[in-house]
Amino acid sequence: MGYVLYGDIGSGSATAEMALAEIGAPVELRDVPLAGEAQLAAEYRALNPMGRVPTLVLPDGTVVTESLAVLLTLCDRHPEAGLLPPPDGPSGDPGRAKALRWMALLAGEFYPCVTRYDYPERFSDDPAHAPSIRARALEMGRAVWRVVEDNAAPDPFVLGTRFSVADIYVAVLSQWTRGQATNPVEHPRVSALVRRVAARPAIAPVWAKHFGGRGLEG
Repeated sequence: MGYVLYGDIGSGSATAEMALAEIGAPVELRDVPLAGEAQLAAEYRALNPMGRVPTLVLPDGTVVTESLAVLLTLCDRHPEAGLLPPPDGPSGDPGRAKALRWMALLAGEFYPCVTRYDYPERFSDDPAHAPSIRARALEMGRAVWRVVEDNAAPDPFVLGTRFSVADIYVAVLSQWTRGQATNPVEHPRVSALVRRVAARPAIAPVWAKHFGGRGLEG
C-alpha cells in the first residue's frame, strides 16, 4: 500500500500533493468535495473526526490529519528529498527552526482567518453578521501576511537560496481567501516566492491543477 491523500482542489491537500510531487512518491488521490460538504459525511469523519482536509494515510495504515502535521511527516519519512533541514543540535543549521516558525504562524494565525472567511455563518447565530465576520477575517489575514512579508522576508525562499517545504506552505496559503489577503504590491517578496514555487518542474502541473494561473502575475 502506498500513500492515500484525501482532499479537494485548492484546499490544504494541495500542500501535501505538491510535497509528494517534489519527493517523487506515488500517491492515490481521493476526492472530498468541499462544495458538497463531503468532509462532514459520517464515513469521512470516521477517518478524520474534525471533518477537514487533508487526510493522509501512510503505507502502514496510519492516519495523519492537519496539513502542518502531514507535511512534517512527509519530510521526516523522506529526508533524501531535502524539504526540511534536519535537527542539528544547538550549534547546527537554524534553517529547520526558521521554516517551522513561519509554517506554525500561518497554521495558527492565518488558517482560522480562512475558516471565518469561507464559513462566516458558523461563527454567529445571526446571518446578518456574516459579511462583517468575513471582512474582519480578511483584515486579520492581511495583518498576518504583512508580518510574513516583512519578517520572513523570503529572498528568494524562506531559507534564502534553499527551497523547503515552508515555501510550498507559504505559496499555497497565499492563494486562499481567493488571494485577496496577499497581492504583489503589498507583498512583493511573497508574490515572487509564489511564482518560483509554481514554476518548479515537479510542482508546476499540480499548481495548475489547483490554482490555474493564479498567483503567477507580476
